Amino acid sequence: MAGEGSRPPVKFETVIDRKAKVGVHPFTEVFEGFDRVRAVKAIFGKDTREVLENLSVEIARGRGYMRINDHEGSIRIASRYLKTGREVDVYLDVIHELVHIRQHKEGKELWDRSFEYIDRPTEIEAYKVAVKEARRLGMDEGEVAQYLKVEWISEDAFDRFLKNVGVKPSA
Repeated sequence: MAGEGSRPPVKFETVIDRKAKVGVHPFTEVFEGFDRVRAVKAIFGKDTREVLENLSVEIARGRGYMRINDHEGSIRIASRYLKTGREVDVYLDVIHELVHIRQHKEGKELWDRSFEYIDRPTEIEAYKVAVKEARRLGMDEGEVAQYLKVEWISEDAFDRFLKNVGVKPSA
């Protein structure tokens, strides 16, 4: 988890049920307290509690991380990632996916193939919200970059991605 070592562990205002079983669950049963997170309130405003109470989470077998199901308007998370992913990564990914939930409700095209993943406006917006929250938690630029690193992006593309979301690449 980010914050290990000389710095004390990150303290969250939320509880993530990392042992939730495969299946569909109410968001608020798996991800408790996100209605109190400043970043989430900024995403949904006065509708935060209502949106989260009406949102579902599908915990699925298999590989992967977290994404939204745009047919259902829900969040899908791989059970392995929920159980074994770094807590801070799961937390920040929830915030990232909640931006996509709002974008979906606004009718935005989430996977506009005319953009590469690292340049897609919906991804940049969602990652910028997660980056801002990471910094609020006290993560430094290196820790934020570590959170953003994914295996499907080349090193050159990753540097461009970091610039797109306002994170300084490491030297």
